[in-house]
Amino acid sequence: MVVNVIGAGLAGCEASYYLACHGIKVNLYEMKPVKRTPASKSDLFAELVCSNSLRGASIENAVGLLKEEMRRLGSIVMESALNNSVEAGGALAVDRELFSKYITDKIKGHPNIKIINEEVIKIPSGPTIIATGPLTSDEFSKAIAEFVGKDYLYFFDAVAPIVTSESINKDIAYLKSRYDKGEPSYYNCPMTEEQFDKFYNELISAERVKSKDFEMKVFEGCMAIEDMADRGRRTLLFGPMKPIGLRYPGSMKTPYAVVQLRQDNTSKTLYNIVGFQTHLKWGEQDRVFRLIPGLENAEFVRYGVMHRNTYINSYDVINKYYQSVQRNNLFFAGQITGVEGYVESASSGLICAINMKRFLEGKDLIDFTMQTASGSLPNYISSYHDDFVPMNVNYSIFEPLVLEKRVKKGDRKKMYSDRALEKLDEIMRKLNDW
Repeated sequence: MVVNVIGAGLAGCEASYYLACHGIKVNLYEMKPVKRTPASKSDLFAELVCSNSLRGASIENAVGLLKEEMRRLGSIVMESALNNSVEAGGALAVDRELFSKYITDKIKGHPNIKIINEEVIKIPSGPTIIATGPLTSDEFSKAIAEFVGKDYLYFFDAVAPIVTSESINKDIAYLKSRYDKGEPSYYNCPMTEEQFDKFYNELISAERVKSKDFEMKVFEGCMAIEDMADRGRRTLLFGPMKPIGLRYPGSMKTPYAVVQLRQDNTSKTLYNIVGFQTHLKWGEQDRVFRLIPGLENAEFVRYGVMHRNTYINSYDVINKYYQSVQRNNLFFAGQITGVEGYVESASSGLICAINMKRFLEGKDLIDFTMQTASGSLPNYISSYHDDFVPMNVNYSIFEPLVLEKRVKKGDRKKMYSDRALEKLDEIMRKLNDW
């Protein structure tokens, strides 16, 4: 039996590697380098397009818990991330190129995986996992839309710029992690109120790339910096330019606003501007972002760009196993399902593969349940919502805790994570694969 996996992004690689390691032959279809999406820059698999951060590392936050669950389940993405991490305070960030190369080499070197470099334009017969991601090609999008019998939803995703380390003015920018958590791994560009006001006024008036001829629907977690600014100047002060926990070194004074730069590669030569996803024209990015103290002479190796993200109305298309409700040997994984974020996408590929294996073996599929991070996502996206939008993992989509008395927020998070890992242990025993 051979499983077709379409797309060698995070979800597709996760699914392919799991199946291959469990003795199942995989045909992995990837259209690069024959054809590229607008956002792709590399021919490597598992490319990180928007950011090099996999977000919080602590298992007492939802995404940190999800990463720990994936690690225990044998995730190739987590294996690569932990082997190619860079300093990021309380977050897990990676060297993008080394991260993707590690996974690419593992995939290409596995005897059970056959790489087919071509664009898929029709859904194959036989066991298939569609993991084409938020940048599914137009032709294949049409094929999927025809299959599911409903329209796609579209939104734009904005990508943050990257600057060289040597172009950062380190007489102004200072190394510090928020609240001094972990190593001081972020460069912080401080602003006075006067500097912030000037930056804000130029930002909201800067020329932007015009939207395409379809509806612009922006996911909150990927909102462009200028779109946030349009909501009011204080939006930035409580968002990506929040100064709390970033006092000047050796001082009790806190800047009025702060722009953070996060290490983007192991050699510390590149830094991305945290939270500054944008669709400003490139010349405007040069002009406006150089108003940030410390970036007066910034060298941009990549400007922020806009690209289309595509996802399906999952609640009417797939079930809590990531399985198609119309065709039982067809599964969907990754951001096309409506999970949002690198980690979430990879997790869906892993859970999808686990259940594809069980389907091929004629076994009952596994519901990871809303008690785990891995299960809360497919349970959420497969449930009805009036206005369905992509979702990051968070404790609000978990099964609520039953509490006899009021519990502090930090203690609740630990209770969620403890319960989740207990449940995962129980599920893993059922799988009989470990």
